[in-house]
Amino acid sequence: MSRIGNKVITLPAGVSVSVADDNVVSVKGPKGTLTQAVDSDITVEVEGSELKVKRPTEQKRHKALHGLYRSLLNNMVIGVGEGYKRELEIIGVGYKASSANNVLELQLGYSHNIFMAIPEEIKVVTTSEKGQNPKVILEGIDKELIGVVAAKIKSLRKVEPYKGKGIRFVGEVVRRKAGKSASKK
Repeated sequence: MSRIGNKVITLPAGVSVSVADDNVVSVKGPKGTLTQAVDSDITVEVEGSELKVKRPTEQKRHKALHGLYRSLLNNMVIGVGEGYKRELEIIGVGYKASSANNVLELQLGYSHNIFMAIPEEIKVVTTSEKGQNPKVILEGIDKELIGVVAAKIKSLRKVEPYKGKGIRFVGEVVRRKAGKSASKK
């Protein structure tokens, strides 16, 4: 029994869902529109302000797809209704971030600055206040795309375990290692 797949998705006010004949689900809301192609075995039904995902059999494949598509559709409904936000902080002496025209410029201790083009669907904002670490804030309606972009930014300078320098999510806990201990006489 798929516990995730059996949950009903309630549609908030202002969000509408339409299912095409070729099993393409389109979710429209105040922040935008998202579409997702659903496997032909899985059926998606809209009843009033509820969205239900059903599977034909108890096969392992159908169970897996049932939970997957329910989660994807739920993420789409939340995205077009409220949107998603991901914050990264840059920790390290001389590390900086700035953005202009959806191009993120990062100074991460390398010999050159890194310029990264951010997709148009995502809004990027950088903040650098005195006494605090620079932050990169990603906002958009597609949870998957924000996660991919955040992971790419994070991979440019991974957090090292000794001093904790690098790019991490705000609130992320990094396990620190002890350095070399002094020699004993």
